[in-house]
Amino acid sequence: MAQPLTAATWEARAELAQRGLEARFWNENIEMYNIATPCPDGSCNTIFHYWWMAHAVETVTDGWERTGDPFYKERLSRLYRGILARNGGVWPNRMYDDMEWMAIAWLRAYRATGEEEYKRAALTLWEDIKTGWNGHMGGGIAWQKTQLDYKNTPANAPAAMLAARLFEAFGREEDLVWARDIYDWQLRTLVDPATGFVWDGVNRTGDGSIDKDWKFTYCQGVVIGAALELFRMTGERRYLTDAGRTWQAAVAELTAPGTGLLPPEGGGDGGLFKGIFVRYAGRLAGAWDAGRAVAEVLLANARILWERGRTGDDALFGERWDRPPAAAVPLSTQLSGTILLETAAALAKSGYADDHAER
Repeated sequence: MAQPLTAATWEARAELAQRGLEARFWNENIEMYNIATPCPDGSCNTIFHYWWMAHAVETVTDGWERTGDPFYKERLSRLYRGILARNGGVWPNRMYDDMEWMAIAWLRAYRATGEEEYKRAALTLWEDIKTGWNGHMGGGIAWQKTQLDYKNTPANAPAAMLAARLFEAFGREEDLVWARDIYDWQLRTLVDPATGFVWDGVNRTGDGSIDKDWKFTYCQGVVIGAALELFRMTGERRYLTDAGRTWQAAVAELTAPGTGLLPPEGGGDGGLFKGIFVRYAGRLAGAWDAGRAVAEVLLANARILWERGRTGDDALFGERWDRPPAAAVPLSTQLSGTILLETAAALAKSGYADDHAER
């Protein structure tokens, strides 16, 4: 008789995904992950995907927190050296959103391991990130240093999240002020007041228009994450209400009717979008009164990925979660699939039962 899926089952699946990431993507020579597999002799690494590596750091931290296996702690140390070397021995770059993800990743790694160099990286990046705030479009942090009048969700919601976590970690009131101010700008500028659905950006083309037709899981996820952090730091339920509204709008707008399956969003940067959404939606499940419904959608996606969207014993994942990947698998989609399985494991461990039978 088929047995219901258990926390142990999901943990084993998350571990298999992590080991696939290691076996098929890790490159000893550069102390980073290759950006695709296969990648003979590192030939695929024609671009330095800085922000992909930030999410790799977070994904490895998932493994460390789940298992306590020293392998993950060592991998974080190697990634720290590899990314820093590839970025010229410094942490900042020209993209504010990229730097925010790197700061979020190393702050989390610091809090998980106590390694002081990770703390220094996060704080160095935060000082640079704050220079992106300016008066164009009524405030907000710019997307990049060469386009200071273009503001978007990817450069603001993660910054609010980072500032709130810095306040939690170090108790500096100024960081909480930053978190509130950035979030408030995001809410009044790039969130639909009627539904809670999150728009991508404003003034990209220099005419003040909002990119309302760019509908990405990424944007919904980061606003959910920022709202949750502010709720945790302040206890103000308006933030939790915001997170719930955005979740409901995202499900209505972006998921497949009947299954709740999240959409394919490409194999480049878009390959990471669903993973970002899932990470913060998973945290909403544990904080919101309707969290069980959130968990059910996420676990349904995890089941579909495992049953239909992987290939081989290495558990490789593509841009679609309902079919096996192509022969070449980008790191971005592999990370998203691994994040989904780590989230499923965390949900199951927290008591969200998955009554579907194991296949």
